[in-house]
Amino acid sequence: MSFTPYDIPPQENKGKWFRSHLLGREIELGELYSLGSNDLDLLMAETAEIRSDLDFKEKNIGKFRTAGYFLELARIIEKRKLLES
Repeated sequence: MSFTPYDIPPQENKGKWFRSHLLGREIELGELYSLGSNDLDLLMAETAEIRSDLDFKEKNIGKFRTAGYFLELARIIEKRKLLES
């Protein structure tokens, strides 16, 4: 399946990153557009797990919010890819 790259909005180029344990590396927000489906699925699972843990929110609000940004953008990208295929 080929993916048509989109222009990455300027606000997504500001160095927002998420350290993914499942992918074993740090991911930049703008990088989500170029991730393959398997990596995007893993990232979505990991960020959804963080967002579902309300006790974690109390401990690390920054990571909780960042996980939310990454999860929502990954969902948008995934939906877009499905519509194009």
